[in-house]
Amino acid sequence: MSAEEINKALARRFFEEAWGNGNLAAVDEFIAADYVMYPIPPDLPPGPEGTKQAISTYRTAFPDLKATVDDIFAAGDRVAFRWSFRGTHLGDWLGIPPTGNHIAATGISVYRIAGGKVVENWTSIDLSPTEEEKRWLMEGGGWPRRSGDIPATERDTSQIPIWDVLTRNLTWRFRVAEAQERERIEQELKVSRRIQQASLPKEVPELEGWEIASYYQPAREVGGDFYDLFELEDGRVGVVVGDATGKGVPAALVGSATSSMLRAVAQASGSSSPGEVLAQVNQTLLARIPLNMFVTCLYVTLDPKSASLTYANAGHDLPYLHHDGEAKVLRARGMPLGLMSSMGYEEMELVLEAGESVLLYNDGLVEAHDPKRQMFGFPRLRALVAEHGEQRSLVDLLMEELYSFTGDGWEQEDDITLVTLRRSSAGR
Repeated sequence: MSAEEINKALARRFFEEAWGNGNLAAVDEFIAADYVMYPIPPDLPPGPEGTKQAISTYRTAFPDLKATVDDIFAAGDRVAFRWSFRGTHLGDWLGIPPTGNHIAATGISVYRIAGGKVVENWTSIDLSPTEEEKRWLMEGGGWPRRSGDIPATERDTSQIPIWDVLTRNLTWRFRVAEAQERERIEQELKVSRRIQQASLPKEVPELEGWEIASYYQPAREVGGDFYDLFELEDGRVGVVVGDATGKGVPAALVGSATSSMLRAVAQASGSSSPGEVLAQVNQTLLARIPLNMFVTCLYVTLDPKSASLTYANAGHDLPYLHHDGEAKVLRARGMPLGLMSSMGYEEMELVLEAGESVLLYNDGLVEAHDPKRQMFGFPRLRALVAEHGEQRSLVDLLMEELYSFTGDGWEQEDDITLVTLRRSSAGR
């Protein structure tokens, strides 16, 4: 038998015994003490011990591993052979728990043999996505792409270490699932935003002797914030600011439904009582809202002729009245909507003098944080209203103060809603 044939038989026996059968004793029999593998695997000792650890790691993760020699030839002291692996991920792989994923790998190894043992090994392995993975990547909808092709970063594995490629292949389902979840969240955000935007008023009423301003800035994560301004009988105007608990589509739906319900009840009933309107909406909402949700809401009616402001509060942030250089809290007792049946809502009334204004808002402003995680807070807001409440651009001033407080790079945490009602000094 020629030296080449002997070397071929040695290489085949080593590969089939050590890799195919997991026989670690074959490593000592066929691998030289100064054995080196290229590329050098990370975190493995040189020589036979590194090969033993590699085999143990693979066979622990893939106990059904099948390793076959598909083609082999020899020349001089070199043996080259093409091989293939197949297995199921049923054990731990470098901290990755079993996924049940199937892997298929092919490769070419070149051994240099001296003294009846392998002294050097050059291996190239192909761990590109399997056919199953390709179908997920192309048809699963999880990857941002302009065509049906697999992204280049997923397709090209030539520059990635072997072990890292296998780790990536084992986690492709997770990565696809994560991408699909991100896509689902983005789509939900778009739907929520459309729902929310559709429920907002298209314009602010223009009333002689009054300046009404509104501001709404949505956060990236949509919540259940809403506001509305609408005409009532006898020239009165209804103003609503509210917030449904939760985030996403459910909160946006509940917020939009509550806003529409309030407008419909107020306009259909002809009632001038905000307390009665909130009580009726509460009863209707109670039968339709999910058990783990509720809505805080402030409802105000303004009679521009008499400058009378009547309001009722269903657990919402307390509005502020700017009066004689002070910010007075406007209190009215009432439980949030959708929590309890047959609730009553305290109703309060006041008359605004020329130059006085009322601020309605939600918690997105007061709960904003600066870089040190300090909140904007109610005391700061109250002080600003007291100092600047007479300004026509109170909304603009509050937003400037907010941006100054939060600093550059601020990520808005919640929707911000501001509504101001100001009786101008120019008369009615």
